[in-house]
Amino acid sequence: MTKVLFVSNDPMLFDAASAVRARMRTYAALVDELHIVSPARMGAREEQDGNLFLHPVHSWKLLRVRALASLAHALILQYGIDVVSAQDPFEQGLAALRAVAGTRAKLHIQVHTDFLSPWFVKSGNWRSPNVRMPLLNRWRCSVADGVLPHAAGIRVVSERIKTSLIARYGSRIPEPAVIPVAVSSVVPEPVPLPDHSFTFVLITTGRLEPEKRIEDILAALKLVIAHYPTVGLLIVGDGRERWRLERMVRRLGLSGNVIFTRGWQSAERAWGMVRSAHAYIQASAYEGYGRSLIEAALAKVPIVTTDVGIVGEVFKGYEDVLAAPVADPTALSLGIVGFIEDNAVRQELPRHAEETARAHLAAVGDIPARIAADLARLVGA
Repeated sequence: MTKVLFVSNDPMLFDAASAVRARMRTYAALVDELHIVSPARMGAREEQDGNLFLHPVHSWKLLRVRALASLAHALILQYGIDVVSAQDPFEQGLAALRAVAGTRAKLHIQVHTDFLSPWFVKSGNWRSPNVRMPLLNRWRCSVADGVLPHAAGIRVVSERIKTSLIARYGSRIPEPAVIPVAVSSVVPEPVPLPDHSFTFVLITTGRLEPEKRIEDILAALKLVIAHYPTVGLLIVGDGRERWRLERMVRRLGLSGNVIFTRGWQSAERAWGMVRSAHAYIQASAYEGYGRSLIEAALAKVPIVTTDVGIVGEVFKGYEDVLAAPVADPTALSLGIVGFIEDNAVRQELPRHAEETARAHLAAVGDIPARIAADLARLVGA
C-alpha cells in the first residue's frame, strides 16, 4: 500500500458527482492515501472524500506550474508521499519534477498523448486544410525531453507511444508500462439523433480542438455529397474550434449536410447517439489511445478513422476499420463511399471490430488495479 499524489489538470475533480471523481475514488481505494493537486474553479476548497484528498490551486496560467509544484512539495513533506504521478509530461510533469526535488518521493509520469507524432506540431499538407496547431506544443515537447529522463516510472496508454518513447530516449528512461485507458463494456441504449433528412448519417464525437482535424471530415464530406447529396454529418461535442468549423461549413456549402449538437452532451449520451448513426468517423492528427473507437466498435457501427492511437495495435485496417493517413480527406471520402456502396463491408467490419474490442478489454484486465500496482512497484524499487 502506498501514499500517492497526482498532479492533475481537471477542475471537474472538485465536482462530487462527476465521472472523474468516481474514477479517482476507485484509485484511492487501492492505496493508503490518494492526494490530488489540480487547478480549480474559484470557490473550490480542500476536501476529503474517504482516503481521497483534493487540493485546489487557484492561480494565473503563467504561474500555474510554480503554484502546483509549491503545493505538491508541501504535501509530500506533510503527508510522507511515496510517489508523485503527473498526468502528462508537460506542465504537470514539470510541476511534479520540481515538487519531488529534495524529497524521497519517486517521480512517475503518465503519457496519454502521442506527442512524438510529427502531427503534434504539424498543421497540414497539400492534400488537406491547414489546421493551426498550438505553438505551445513545441514548448511541451522540449519540456517532456527534460522531464521524462528523471522519471522512476512511466505509464503509457498504447504500444504506439511506448515505441516512440524508446526510439527517442532509449536507456535514458525506464521501460514504459503499457496500461490502457479504462473503457466500460456496458453499451448504453441508443439515443435518437436530432431531426434530419439524411439517408446516411456519419457521426463524430469529442472535443472540437485542432488535433481532432474535423476540417478533414468536412473536406471529405464535400467530396462525397457530389455523388451522394443526402449523406449527413452529426458533430457531437464542443470546443475552441467550433466557430471556425461552423464558418467552414458555410463556406463549403454544407449547411444542409452538417448538424452541430447544442449544449453539453454527457459521454453516455454521445455514445448512445453513435449507436443510432450509420457510421463513425474520426480524423484525429494523433491519439494516445482512442476510447471513442472502442466505444464505436462496441456500438456495432462501421468505423472510418485515421491511422492513430490503437489503430494497427488493436484494430486492423480492412479487418476491423477502414483506416486512412492523417490529413488526407480524399482517403477518408473513399472510406465513407465504401460503406455506402458495399453492404457486405458495412456489415462485416463492425462485427469483427466488436469482437476485437471485447477481446481487448478482457485482455487488459483491471485498469485501476494495474495502475496501483505500477505505482506501488516504485516504492519497493
